[in-house]
Amino acid sequence: MAALQAGISTLLEYLSAHVLTCLIPAFFIAGAISALLKKEVVLRYFGADAPKWLCYSVAATSGTILAVCSCTILPLFAGIEKKGAGIGPASAFLFSGPAINILAIVLTARVLGLDLGIARAAAAVSMAVVIGLIMAAIFDRGPDKCATSQGNASAQVAHAATESPGMDENDKVPVLLLSILIGVLLSATSNLEFMLKWAMVAAFIAAAAFVLAAYLSSEERSAFFSETWFLTRKIFPLLVAGTFITGVVGYFIPAELLRTFLGSNSFIACLIASVIGALLYMPTLLEVPIVGTLFGYSTGITAPGPALSLLLAGPSLSLPSMIVITRVVGPKKGGAYILLVVIVSTLVGVLYGAIANMNAG
Repeated sequence: MAALQAGISTLLEYLSAHVLTCLIPAFFIAGAISALLKKEVVLRYFGADAPKWLCYSVAATSGTILAVCSCTILPLFAGIEKKGAGIGPASAFLFSGPAINILAIVLTARVLGLDLGIARAAAAVSMAVVIGLIMAAIFDRGPDKCATSQGNASAQVAHAATESPGMDENDKVPVLLLSILIGVLLSATSNLEFMLKWAMVAAFIAAAAFVLAAYLSSEERSAFFSETWFLTRKIFPLLVAGTFITGVVGYFIPAELLRTFLGSNSFIACLIASVIGALLYMPTLLEVPIVGTLFGYSTGITAPGPALSLLLAGPSLSLPSMIVITRVVGPKKGGAYILLVVIVSTLVGVLYGAIANMNAG
C-alpha cells in the first residue's frame, strides 16, 4: 500500500506541476510542427539529406531556450520524427532539449559550482552530436546522408535559394505561430512573479488565437487541432502510467545505500549514476537540488564524476520517456538511444572525474 501511495503521490505531483505549464503548450507546439510546417522546411534542418553541419548544430543547441524535461520534449520529438526528420538529428534534438536549456545550465553553475555548470553545458552539446551521429551510422542505410561534403552543402543551400529565394507569407505564418506558442511555454515555465507570468501567458495565448483566426484557413486550423489531439492521446496515457511506475520503483530504492556507491569517480560509480539518472524522473531545474541534496553532491557524498553523469542522463531520460521513445521510433532505435545515453554519460562522467582528481591533486 505504501508503494502504491508513493506512485500515486508522484503522479499527482507530476500532473499538478507540469501538465498546465509544460505539457499542454508542448503538445500544441508539436501539433503546429506536424500540421503546419512544410515538410521541406523541417527536412532542411533535421532531414537525413540536410547538411551535417546545419542539422546537427541546430539539433544539438535547440534545447538552450526551452525549459523542458525528458517528458515534455517527447511531443516535440514525435512531431519532428513524424514529419520525416533523420534519426540522427532527431536523436540529437531529443537529447539536447532537456539537457541544455539555459535556465538549468545557469542554475547548475550557481548552485553546484561554475566548473560543473560549464562541464554540463559543453558535455550536453557534444553528447547530442555524438549520439545523433552514432544513431545515424547504425540506422541510416545506404549512401552517407546529411550531406557528405561542403560542396554538397553549398549546392543544397544554393538550390534552396533558387527554389525559394525568400519565405512567402504562407511560410511565415506557421513560424510566427510556433514562435508565439514557444512564448507560451517559456513564460509559463518561468520564475517570474505570479501576476506578470500569467499576464504574459494570456497575452501569448491571445496572440496565438488571433493568428489562428486571421491567417489560417479552416482546413489548416482543423489539421492543427487534429494533430495536437492525436499526439496528446498517443503520448499522455503512457506518461501517466510511466510516472506512476516511477513512483512505485522509487519507493523501494534505499537512498542512503545508493549514496555510498557514488562517492568515487570510478567507472562503476559513474555507470550507477547514469542508470539511476535514466530511471528516475527529474523535472527540469529540479535535477539540480536532486543531485546537490538528495545524492549529496553539495555535502561531498557524491563525487564530481557521478554528479555530472546524473546531470546528463537524468534530465534526458526517465522511465516514462523510455516507454514513449520506444513506442515512437520502435524498440531497436529506442533501445539503442537509451543505451547510448547511459554509456556516453558514464564515459563523460569518468573523464570529468579524472580531471577533477587532477585538479584536486
